[in-house]
Amino acid sequence: MKKVIKKSIALIIMFTTLLGYANESKVMTSKKEYKKTSLTLNGVKEGQKLVIKDQNGLTLYKELIKESGTYYKGFDLTSLPDGKYYFELDKDFEIKTIPFKVKSNSVVFEKEEEVSVFKPIIRVKDNRILISKLSLELKPTEIKFYEMTSEGAKLVHSESIENTKIIERIYRIAEKYKSTYKIVIKSEGREFVEYINI
Repeated sequence: MKKVIKKSIALIIMFTTLLGYANESKVMTSKKEYKKTSLTLNGVKEGQKLVIKDQNGLTLYKELIKESGTYYKGFDLTSLPDGKYYFELDKDFEIKTIPFKVKSNSVVFEKEEEVSVFKPIIRVKDNRILISKLSLELKPTEIKFYEMTSEGAKLVHSESIENTKIIERIYRIAEKYKSTYKIVIKSEGREFVEYINI
């Protein structure tokens, strides 16, 4: 009788354990897990910004990268309405755009449309403003200087540059024109704004 009771208890424990594993694997393979799209980005740095935007540029999701190295995360993008979207990784000197589209609850990445836009680098040395910009696609770049006055921003210089891969400009500001300047650089569908004091 004791053997029968021991065998019954062992069987009950075994079935309970099996049911526990069955429930656990059910959670792991739920429909929600299948819907997740994983994004892996190599060479990220702490403090960089990752966003998801729709085709109108509206930000739907925003996150600051917490650790340098490889970023890996799953997103349920199938809940988005049908349309075009993109991930945007804002790095120190570059903005990388990773487009995807959602159609009938499926997500397709458009690898051939991935682009990187390089940010302008603006430095001040003595009375000079140094601007560097990389444009691999030879897109037109517009540079505008505004002097900030009590009446508002006053345009003091405007320049358009075309068919140039590496843009390097040095602007000298005379001593008597020391002020606060707003520099606006438009290139590749982006606008970069920086304020400097000379």
